[in-house]
Amino acid sequence: MTHESTAVGLASAYSNATTASGDWWRDAVIYQVYVRSFADSDGDGIGDLCGVRSRLPHLARLGVDAVWLTPFYVSPQADGGYDVADYRAVDPLFGDLADAEELVRAAHALRLRVIVDVVPNHTSEQHPWFRAALAGEPGARERYLFRRGRGTDGDLPPNDWESIFGGPAWTRVADGEWYLHLFAPEQPDLDWNHPEVTAEFDSVLRFWLDLGVDGFRIDVAHGMVKAEGLPDIGRGAQATLIGTEPLPFFDQDGVHAIHRAWRRLLDSYDGPRIGVAEAWAPSSERLALYVRPDELHQAFNFRFLTCPWDPEAMRTVIDESLAATTAVGAPTTWVLSNHDVVRHVTRYGGGPQGLARARAAALLMLALPGSAYLYQGEELGLPEVTDLPDTARQDPAFRRGRRPIPTPRPEPDPPTAPQATPHTHPQAGTGTEAGPEGAQPTWPQARPSTPPQATRHLTTEPNPTGPQTGSETGPQARTGTGPQAGPEAGSGTGPQARTGAGPQAESGTGPQARTGAGPQAESGTGPQARTGAGLQAGNGTGPQARTGTGLQAGNGTGPQARTGTGPQAGNGTGPQARTGTGPQAGNGTGPQARTGTGPQAGSGTGGAPDLPTPPEAAGQDGLRDGCRVPLPWAGAEPPYGFGPAASWLPQPDAWAGLSVAAQTGDPHSTLELYRAALELRRALPGLGAPEAGGPTDPCGMRWQSAPDGVLLFTRPGFACTLNTRPDPVELPAPGRPVLSSAPVETDGRTVRLPADSCTWWTP
Repeated sequence: MTHESTAVGLASAYSNATTASGDWWRDAVIYQVYVRSFADSDGDGIGDLCGVRSRLPHLARLGVDAVWLTPFYVSPQADGGYDVADYRAVDPLFGDLADAEELVRAAHALRLRVIVDVVPNHTSEQHPWFRAALAGEPGARERYLFRRGRGTDGDLPPNDWESIFGGPAWTRVADGEWYLHLFAPEQPDLDWNHPEVTAEFDSVLRFWLDLGVDGFRIDVAHGMVKAEGLPDIGRGAQATLIGTEPLPFFDQDGVHAIHRAWRRLLDSYDGPRIGVAEAWAPSSERLALYVRPDELHQAFNFRFLTCPWDPEAMRTVIDESLAATTAVGAPTTWVLSNHDVVRHVTRYGGGPQGLARARAAALLMLALPGSAYLYQGEELGLPEVTDLPDTARQDPAFRRGRRPIPTPRPEPDPPTAPQATPHTHPQAGTGTEAGPEGAQPTWPQARPSTPPQATRHLTTEPNPTGPQTGSETGPQARTGTGPQAGPEAGSGTGPQARTGAGPQAESGTGPQARTGAGPQAESGTGPQARTGAGLQAGNGTGPQARTGTGLQAGNGTGPQARTGTGPQAGNGTGPQARTGTGPQAGNGTGPQARTGTGPQAGSGTGGAPDLPTPPEAAGQDGLRDGCRVPLPWAGAEPPYGFGPAASWLPQPDAWAGLSVAAQTGDPHSTLELYRAALELRRALPGLGAPEAGGPTDPCGMRWQSAPDGVLLFTRPGFACTLNTRPDPVELPAPGRPVLSSAPVETDGRTVRLPADSCTWWTP
């Protein structure tokens, strides 16, 4: 028999017991909004703060406690806003400061807290401080990590550190000095030994706290302090070592003094206001240092995110994570996806299998002690978009040919969508009937509570296909000149038209037009134009121009020029030059030269060669645009209600069945599964923040015996089963099922768990 879950009302988890005590963050479910891909209010194809505000009721109905907003500050957008030029102003792309204030007020009215990003490791190259440094203002360079190069003429980088985005972590400026950038050259690292840096960020935090935000997610919280002397690492492929081995530029002990000072600042405000560390550490014990009582409140648990679909590996990660954070009195956090990694539907195999595993993993995550983070769109079961055209890509790691974060690499699969197919199973027992002798788990004592309608049971199953649209006159038609030509028409006036006036037109005046005046035009004056004076122009003076003096010019003196003296020049002396003496030169003496004498030269007398990028990395694999495609809200064709016009990244044709509108009210959809899980998480006494159960049971959670491939644990008044096997498995029923990611069959004594499924139980 199938029991459905009722809809969740417009209320968040503010009513949790932990909220009343002020420790709301200990069991909070926090939803990450990637602002540019959430909702567009003004029709420019890019999400904005007004768009976020208009969709807050969706998050309240979902049942989350807080919203985390990715950067919306003034920025050249070289790395999606993580290159900040003004920390106290809103980029016009996303709105203005009044929009930010109104968003915070609207969220609080819905009892949603607001967490914003702060980016303290680096600024934008357009930040006034860095502009002053390049201009030679006395003392300005001391705020950053400028060093003289090595070699006879200082033409080699100061050390062998590599950028997370690929290539050297150093760029040389006109007077011969080099500056450190662990990410893109447009993101120079700050020197946190300088007192002005400390004072500035104290001021920035107070500015946003005074505006009403409830906390900060601290970007690269592990990177602000570098090892004394900036020592060499002695090997390449350094990005693959992050989170697994000690590195001189990450997780240095000195960062903890910064976080302790910030905790004192946060505690000086009513709230509480929280700090969340985005920190990669080589062990759970090292990660736990960030959440000691006098430091930050939470730290992302990336080990859970990167854990394979394997029961032993999952149990190990869970046990070690809980042990490490419990030892310092902090909650553990759990996360499956974010804006930097391949979506977990695709990581788990894609297609029907990937969706089934993703739904099961979500229930597992929400059943664990501590706080959980959801990435926008995972409640819809969105897969990674793996067929984006290269012309649409904007991730700097894609442009530099390296994967930013090592993640499991699944085979690409077509998009998936849920299907509303009725399921039935024998009626579950009431929980008072005993199963076979010795089969019942040892339940921890439940806190007094009355779960709402405990007999409700949502059973759902994934469906690999969703509706597809396609028409010569539809939104993706190749030809047409009228309004029916659609936003991706081949010729016409649509925003993605190949010719016409659309913003992605091949020729016209659109901002992504290949020819014309658009900012991505091949020829024209747009900031990403290939030819002209734009930032990415092929010929001109733009900073990313292929020819000229721009940063990425093909010919000229820009730091990414293909030919010239820029650090990425094809021919010249730049550090990424293909030929010349740059560190990535094709021929020369640079440390990453393909041929020559550099330490990473493909041939020559240098050291170990840089590991080649897999061929698929040149398209999609491991890069971040595919997880940032804008959300589908409603409708049968793109932009699916994202905004009045086409989105900045194209949405798949098959996403109509994945939209919020399509899934709302369907008890078998992934969206309703998430809504039901969050409602039960608030209501069931054993979920949320744990009550200490003594030294042998510090998290109120106990593992129980289970067949191979199955995980079974109990918490007060609650049990969770996870079947990781590709086939069903029978075992004694651990109680009465109240929620499952797939249909379960039980007679009250035994249960048949579906393959790749998770089920919640009450006694």
